[in-house]
Amino acid sequence: MIITQTPFRISFFGGGTDYPAYFEKNGGGAVLGTAIDHSAYLSVSRFYSRLFDYSIRIAYRKVECVKSLEEIEHAPFRECLRHCGISNDVEINYTGELPSFSGLGSSSSFVVGLLNALHAFQGRARRSLELALEAIHLEQNILGEAVGCQDQVFAAVGGFKLIEFRTREDIVVHAVPLSPDRIRLIEDHLLLLHTGIKRRAADVAGNYISSLDAQRRSLERMRHMVDEGYSILTSGRDLTQFGELLDEAWQIKRSLDPSISNSEIEAIYCRGRQAGAIGAKLLGAGGGGCMLFFVPPGRRAQVRQSLPHLEEIPVHINSPGSHIIHA
Repeated sequence: MIITQTPFRISFFGGGTDYPAYFEKNGGGAVLGTAIDHSAYLSVSRFYSRLFDYSIRIAYRKVECVKSLEEIEHAPFRECLRHCGISNDVEINYTGELPSFSGLGSSSSFVVGLLNALHAFQGRARRSLELALEAIHLEQNILGEAVGCQDQVFAAVGGFKLIEFRTREDIVVHAVPLSPDRIRLIEDHLLLLHTGIKRRAADVAGNYISSLDAQRRSLERMRHMVDEGYSILTSGRDLTQFGELLDEAWQIKRSLDPSISNSEIEAIYCRGRQAGAIGAKLLGAGGGGCMLFFVPPGRRAQVRQSLPHLEEIPVHINSPGSHIIHA
């Protein structure tokens, strides 16, 4: 049995500039973010289909036992198997530590982790960035999803990274050099709350991808924030500046399309800010999922108490990328 562990991610700056529709026309994009200590787990094992009345078994929130690839309802499972040339005698199980539609890149973590497991199952190894590029191709070109390119890279490579998108095939990953003490201080400022609002990221993103040209100036500012955020973190400057920049990023992002925010999200944001958060942003494409507050440690309890109906997700950053934990 092969088991892979693949992290989810938090994106701080640059989201939107990782869409090919933007970076291929505007000289590149970039994001600043980190893999976190919550993961997707995929197990792949062999079974002898001639002893059963099916040849493929996959389990996620439901179980599918089918005789052919074409019968699989779950499109990412189906197309990843097809891509890897596996059509029978396989059982796959998926477990995610956090729910889908949380804005934490879980869909791409699933694809990256599944590809990693299927390749290992066949005795092949893939380098991290190769795995990310493969996942990007599958999600964008085969599945036709309106997704960017950052989630797959964070899932495959892991760590706290600044990622440059020059072309679809030319992606450059830079580690953010942070001391253990600096990482702990950043973590002490993060408060991740699940809004309880479910939305499919690709549906929200599809609303504004077609108008990226019209939003070019806003996206250019969001791209510059990546460099500013990197400078704040690595220069040892006061993290208050990072929180303020995060808040500016949210103000720009929410202006891109009406579907990105709503009255419930705005109420959560305002309550947290009034209670003492320096800044906040909704993670992922928008519309729901998780709200990330950047809060001085001394005000953390106050902000948390202001939103008692929301579930907190404890989080640590700088986690490793997709890797095999059992073979």
